[in-house]
Amino acid sequence: MPTPASAPQSSPVLHSRPVAYAVRADFFRPSPVRAVFDISMREGMISLAGGNPDLGVLPLDELGAVAGRLIAEHGLEVLQYGTGAGLEPLREAVCEVMSTAGIRAVPGDILITSGSQMGLELVTSLLCDPGDVVLVEAPTYVGAIGTFQGLEADIVHVACDDDGLIPAELERTIAEVRAQGRTIKLLYTIPNFNNPSGITLHPDRRPVVAELCRNAGIALVEDDPYGLLDFWDTPLQAIRSFDESVIYLGSMSKIFSPGIRIGWVLAPRDVRDRLQLAAEATTICPSVLSQHLANIYLREFDWRGYMNRAIDRYHERAQRLDAALAAHLPESVRWTRPHGGFFVWLTLPEGLSAEALLPRGIEEGVVFVPGTAFFGDGSGDGNLRLSFSLESPDRIEEGVRRLARVVTAALEI
Repeated sequence: MPTPASAPQSSPVLHSRPVAYAVRADFFRPSPVRAVFDISMREGMISLAGGNPDLGVLPLDELGAVAGRLIAEHGLEVLQYGTGAGLEPLREAVCEVMSTAGIRAVPGDILITSGSQMGLELVTSLLCDPGDVVLVEAPTYVGAIGTFQGLEADIVHVACDDDGLIPAELERTIAEVRAQGRTIKLLYTIPNFNNPSGITLHPDRRPVVAELCRNAGIALVEDDPYGLLDFWDTPLQAIRSFDESVIYLGSMSKIFSPGIRIGWVLAPRDVRDRLQLAAEATTICPSVLSQHLANIYLREFDWRGYMNRAIDRYHERAQRLDAALAAHLPESVRWTRPHGGFFVWLTLPEGLSAEALLPRGIEEGVVFVPGTAFFGDGSGDGNLRLSFSLESPDRIEEGVRRLARVVTAALEI
């Protein structure tokens, strides 16, 4: 007899078994920056944690019209698959962008990626075997740490000072690691307004660092998302401009939008060709629609004008942050004073832990990123990263007041 439609249906019995993960699965960890993202969205919370660009300067109505026209008039092209290398007109446009940093490039040396993070993952996959050593600045970008650890590379930090990576320390570290019988595959550096420290590599050190890596047979990977965000409008010559063997990572995230997920890799032709094979195995091709939108933005919009408006905002906020830190924090606290980018690196008085302060900061209504997020070895607990890129000057000052209450209370314990 058929079962009436209204009768309850029994659920099928489902069987499952544990997934057999690869060893490397244990190396992928939650991002400490992403971990505070939900907290930063709470009502009344002031976030000095994220590194989001200020998109309020963008001509959204005009961009919306362009996006609509692209789909309406060229939908069969822009909504279709594209080439693995990326659109040639966009590759030509980013060559022009890089020329500001003294880089001479041709479209054939460029691979468009779905964000520069993808470029870093491709480069690491191509160059590093499990157990190989990657040299990085102390501190360095949390996303790079996640990539290197996830691909089973060993991270070794190289000391920095107020002028960035110290060449003598780089030379010493190379010798020390090789004396241990370990293989160094690459040096990863953010020379301009480093994330998280805000420090910029001194111009005199750039060719020296390139020469040290070249002589040691170590690939140099230059990540440059912030180079154009200079408060003083001082042209910064890329390390790549001194050595064409350097692998250079570029991004549209800070000069246009992170949401379109467009980055690029500039590399020697044989490296670029291998990177394209790896990219095609990962994503087939970057978003064609996003590439067309990025190309039009660079060619038909006053993108430098919009970027300069954003820089003016960042500069004002950085100055307000610096003044607020000086006014409200104890004299024993130190911090960097960048002339571009998004971040300030703060050093706490001896004995204070940034990780221990974070829950107290959340209770006070301010969130930041503890310094341990930016070291592969768990150090940096005496530091924290503050971002000035998105909050208003008044909210930045109030956030520092809240942070100051937390630090002062901890010192009194």
